[in-house]
Amino acid sequence: MLLLGFSAGLPFLLVFSTLNARLADVGVDTATIGFFSWLGITYSIKVFWAPVVDRVSLPLLDRLFGKRRSWMLLAQAGIATGLFLMARVDAAQSPVLMAWCGLLVAFSSATQDVSLDAYRIEIAEPRLQAALAAAYIFGYRLALLVAGAGALYLAQFWSWQIAYDVMALLVGIGIVTVLVVREPKVNHHAAAADLAHRVEQEVAKRAHLSPQLARLTGWFSAAVAGPFMDFFKRYRELAVLILVLVATYRICDIAMGVMANPFYLKFMGFSKTDVADVTKIFGFLMTILGSGIGGLLVARYGVRTILFAGAVLTALSNLLFMLIAQYPPDIWTLAVVVSADNLSGGIANVALIAWLSSMTSASFTATQYALFSSLMTLPGKFIGGFSGMVVEGYGYSEFFLISAVMGLPAILLAGYMMKQGKRLDALAPADAHDHSGEGGGSRPEDRRVRAASETGTSTRDRS
Repeated sequence: MLLLGFSAGLPFLLVFSTLNARLADVGVDTATIGFFSWLGITYSIKVFWAPVVDRVSLPLLDRLFGKRRSWMLLAQAGIATGLFLMARVDAAQSPVLMAWCGLLVAFSSATQDVSLDAYRIEIAEPRLQAALAAAYIFGYRLALLVAGAGALYLAQFWSWQIAYDVMALLVGIGIVTVLVVREPKVNHHAAAADLAHRVEQEVAKRAHLSPQLARLTGWFSAAVAGPFMDFFKRYRELAVLILVLVATYRICDIAMGVMANPFYLKFMGFSKTDVADVTKIFGFLMTILGSGIGGLLVARYGVRTILFAGAVLTALSNLLFMLIAQYPPDIWTLAVVVSADNLSGGIANVALIAWLSSMTSASFTATQYALFSSLMTLPGKFIGGFSGMVVEGYGYSEFFLISAVMGLPAILLAGYMMKQGKRLDALAPADAHDHSGEGGGSRPEDRRVRAASETGTSTRDRS
């Protein structure tokens, strides 16, 4: 899972902040750079094809490698191909072609995420999931370091083509890993399969459809409709507010992240090595520290309290960037601001991951978590596409202020969820209780929070 986590994290920055740094470095205008952030929307809409990845078997590859491994290999082939093509495109002369190559990488990477989530759930029993998640996300963070600082170093001392060629070769780590590991033998989606069978029999009996159409209807009910029906049936009117909170929680964070590298390189005038040292390597350490602190705080004070605190801290950290934009560039001031920014981000995302995990039913984990993770980034990615226009029209200081204000809805909704704590606990999935006979009688949320605190994880990488 450590190596598969590396495979999952490697492409992300190469179509996000590292790509933005490349575009800024070769002279692409700021507004166009902002629009490139829409490549990240593919990660936010993966819920639409998650049911296909979850249940459709690939011809030939499925017989050779099994369902999960075959989808991972196909996705990794797409990532490597896209990165190889991006290495050879002149972004200044052909920005549209660069966008298409980036889209191939982003789509393949999002597909790999879906298949990896399903693999992680199915490969081991529930009591081992926290350990698997810890290894997975540590590998993911290492990949972000390589694709962030590593790519910037390679571009500084050689070229952007060399940087992206090396990243394409590193995809081989994930490919070799998939070839070595075994295919899961246990499918944790028995409830979904039962639902498909019941619907198929009911439709065939009442609607007098052909066996093929009845089977298709049953598949659709289990793979597509089932996860959403399960979630809305459990949380009822709170379901909409939960999804709105998930959608708004990272808006100010992601929107600010689009312009982070152009701000460091073009506005503040730092070199690529300065940015790599402070925001990648040092920022990586601060994010890991923030994740650890977040895990301890969640275990001590509860997930919803820290969810609220994380929303406040994330908005406040954006205001720090507004302050440093007023003064001449100073590497130590940047380090302090990046520290506060990454610490708050680590805390916020541990709380968010723990909270989302507590609401996910084991019968529909892949698709429900894809729904949450899609909503978590979609609004921020869409709004971030206009960030370059805001900077060009108003300036960086005003942009950072606006991005901080966009965090207010998440703060208000997180506060409301704190007040609904007892009710949310009562509505938690029944399968959140112990599966391994560990006992203890603690609440479902508490067990999920402990798992999240053990991982000390964060999926956030602004820089």
